[in-house]
Amino acid sequence: MSTFNFKNSLVAGTLAAIGASVCCVVPLVLLMMGIGGAWIASLTALEPLRPWFIAATFLFVGLAFQRLYFQQPACEPGAACAQSSVLKRQRLIFWAVALVLLALLSVPWLAPLFF
Repeated sequence: MSTFNFKNSLVAGTLAAIGASVCCVVPLVLLMMGIGGAWIASLTALEPLRPWFIAATFLFVGLAFQRLYFQQPACEPGAACAQSSVLKRQRLIFWAVALVLLALLSVPWLAPLFF
């Protein structure tokens, strides 16, 4: 089994989505918490890297999707990964994380609707 598994793909996708939205989500969250200042404007320095982070997010989420739906798990009979309930739970977790990542990626486009 390769060292880059389903869990690693979702974690990498989540980190990439956070990187893609750090220019918009972090200042918004800080302002909602009452934290402000001129230094918040410096958080937009990552805006030029946003397309790369979005591409990385879709790449890693796609890898996780491929592992869950197109590759048969290589495990011994009786092991936890051989149970169908484990696969169903992994798929449920995948879709929950994918929806959160989609919401996180859409914040920069939806934020102007709230201001």
